[in-house]
Amino acid sequence: MFNSTHYIAFKTILIREFLRFIRIWKQTVVPPVITTVLYFLIFGKLMGERIGEMGGHSYMLFIIPGVVLMAVISHSYANVVSSFFMSKYQKNIEEILIAPVPNHIILAGYIGGGIARGMVVGIVVFIVALFFSPMHIYSYPFMLLIVVLTSLLFSLAGFINAIYAKTFDDISVIPTFVITPFTYLGGVFYSIDLLPPFWQTVSLFNPVLYMVNGFRYGMLGVTDTSPLISVIIILVFSFILAFFSLHLLKKGVGIKQ
Repeated sequence: MFNSTHYIAFKTILIREFLRFIRIWKQTVVPPVITTVLYFLIFGKLMGERIGEMGGHSYMLFIIPGVVLMAVISHSYANVVSSFFMSKYQKNIEEILIAPVPNHIILAGYIGGGIARGMVVGIVVFIVALFFSPMHIYSYPFMLLIVVLTSLLFSLAGFINAIYAKTFDDISVIPTFVITPFTYLGGVFYSIDLLPPFWQTVSLFNPVLYMVNGFRYGMLGVTDTSPLISVIIILVFSFILAFFSLHLLKKGVGIKQ
C-alpha cells in the first residue's frame, strides 16, 4: 500500500541520493565524459577510419550506443553500491530501518537515485557523442525504455553488492570481475556477426549483449538480437534482483547482524 507518508519517505531518500552525486559532480559526471572522449578518439577516430563501416553505419556511429550504455551501467551501479554501503558503514542506515517505512520504499529510493545518476551521466555522454558524429535517432521511446530498464537492473545489482559488502574492497569486486568483462564482451565495440559460430553462441549467454543491442536498435535501428528479447531479458533479471533485494532487507542480511 502506498500512502502520503510513503511518498514523503521515498521522495526524501530520492532527493538525498540525487543531491549526493550532484554535489560531487566533478567526481561523478566529469570522469565519464573524459573516458568517453578517449573512447571516441582512440576507437572511433584512429581505429574507426581503418575499420570503415559496421552494421551499415560508420564505426564511430556504431560504437556510440554501447559507449553511452556502458557509462549508464557503471554509474547506476556505482551510485547505489557506494551510497548504501556508506550508510551501513556510518551506521545511519539504522535510522531508516527503525522508521515506519516499508522495505520496498527504502529500496525504491536508493534505486531511484541510481537511475537518476545513470540517466544524468547517459545524457551528458550522449551530448558529447554528438560532437563526434551527428545521428538520426531511430526510436526515442525504445531507446529511453532500454536505458531506464538497464539502469534499474544495475542499480539493483549495486544494492545487493552493498548489502553483502563488509569492506570498501568488497564493493569493487563485482565491477572489476563481472561487470567490466561482461560489458566489453557485450558487443560494445563489435558486432557478434564477426565472431566464429561457437563464440557467437557463447556471446548469446551474456545479458549485457541484449542491453547494448537493444539500445543500439533504439538509436540506430540495427541490432544483432531481437529487440523484444532484449526487453524481456532485462525485465526478468530486474524482477529477480528486486525480489531478492527485498528478501535480503526483510532478513536483515548484512545490516542487522
